[in-house]
Amino acid sequence: MNINEHLILTIDLGTSGPKVSVYNAHTDLIDSAFETNQVILKDHGGAEQDTAEWTQSITKAYQTIKARGLFNPKHIRAVNVTAQWSGTVPVDKDGNAIMNAIIWMDSRGAEYAHEVTNGLIKVDGYSVFKMLKWVKLTGGGPTKSGKDSISHILYLKNKLPDIYAKAYKFLEPKDFLNAWISGQICSSFDAITVHWVTDNRDISNIKYSDDLLKMAGVEREKLPDLLPPNSIVGKVSKAFAQAFELDEECVVVSGSPDTHSAAIGSGAVHDFEPHLYIGTSSWLLAHVPFKKTDLLHNMGCIPSSIPGKYLLMNEQECAGNNLNFLKNNILFPKDELNDEDAPKDFYKQLDKMADRIPAGSEGLVYLPWLYGERSPVDDHYARGGFYNMSLNHTRAHFARAIFEGVAFNSRWLLGYAEKMMGQQCKAVRFIGGGANSAVWCQIFADVFDRPIHQVSDPVHANSKGSALLAAVAMKWIDYKDISTLSKVENVYEPNPANKVLYDDRFNTFVKIYNRNKSIFHKLNK
Repeated sequence: MNINEHLILTIDLGTSGPKVSVYNAHTDLIDSAFETNQVILKDHGGAEQDTAEWTQSITKAYQTIKARGLFNPKHIRAVNVTAQWSGTVPVDKDGNAIMNAIIWMDSRGAEYAHEVTNGLIKVDGYSVFKMLKWVKLTGGGPTKSGKDSISHILYLKNKLPDIYAKAYKFLEPKDFLNAWISGQICSSFDAITVHWVTDNRDISNIKYSDDLLKMAGVEREKLPDLLPPNSIVGKVSKAFAQAFELDEECVVVSGSPDTHSAAIGSGAVHDFEPHLYIGTSSWLLAHVPFKKTDLLHNMGCIPSSIPGKYLLMNEQECAGNNLNFLKNNILFPKDELNDEDAPKDFYKQLDKMADRIPAGSEGLVYLPWLYGERSPVDDHYARGGFYNMSLNHTRAHFARAIFEGVAFNSRWLLGYAEKMMGQQCKAVRFIGGGANSAVWCQIFADVFDRPIHQVSDPVHANSKGSALLAAVAMKWIDYKDISTLSKVENVYEPNPANKVLYDDRFNTFVKIYNRNKSIFHKLNK
């Protein structure tokens, strides 16, 4: 087989926009392009995106790489989508969106999440009997934040009943894109989980649960049929083949949520081997051989994109987004005081500034909760801020404090993840845009007191994972080949000199949250 004549087209739809890439059969990157999308923020915690902008941006990015002429479109044999997860797109029978996509940041369904999880006998606000059933069947349950897909659907049912009635199906973002590409409306075991209406006990035979559907208050016919993870959905539609100049025999793989594809792209596919992702949001995941749940810290083991495996799942709302906020809202906003753009190498300069500040930021502590939090505390009222500022602190201190604050938040999560796995992690693979920062890699190593393995080309981990899954689906490689095809660029060892300081700062970080959570609730409810 000529690997350069057996190509994979991947579409990685993140919150900030789609990355469109082409890989060869050995999952070496040939070319890639990115386009931006807008997030539409609405009152009461609403967050939406225009699905037409998704498809237009994907098409534009593809046309960019096609024009560079590094591949023959007719050699693309498979298309695989990975996308932001826990989103909801109401579609008609032809797969057309009938309103904007409600994305993972949207918390307008919180009151309905409270309703469906409420009961007479409660622990931490959850009905004991309902949650026992949810945990037993699914491995988790609806979060109080209202940011799960099921809460989005309940929001539509109660606040936009015309949309709910008109909707043929409610689709995850990757399933909406699959319908656009193939004309087929379906989902997969790994993607449907955060609807919390499937029985996941038999990892090879996931199915909808009538009891859970009734508890949630959603009709089965409103949800797509399910396929095993990494299945072949069918061929590309004639319209898509013509628009992208593909062979009509090109197939569409079922795709995966971004968290799942990142786990594959990181190369951390062995049991109890974690990876850390720092992008707009953050997570720390690991494949595990069992289904367990830590409801109090919003973590559970759910179906992986590798058939027969579970994935320990969690999420933190804002990670790299804190740096974006610093750039766009504080340092370089377009307003009466400034009309200049941020320098193109803004993040590299930020690294240099942070690197010259000593560990601990000379007492400055940052909380990264700009849009609430999910794990290890499910609190959409939590907010960010700097603590212990003084006249001695500079912009460089603020930069380093943000790096450290995100790392403290991830360490908080790491502790509960290791407890759930029943063992301490030997090392952590690091992916996402944050992994491009050598300074941040070292801060994470010091804060975690674990070696950090910086994965090669970390910003393409989602796309790489999608390509690896497609190559397995096409039978060009095997699952056991994945870890060797995803390489580590650098290893950052913990600096023992910083251990005592960072242990103390981490404890302070947690205390600040615990002592202020009631104030967050009062100010933001």
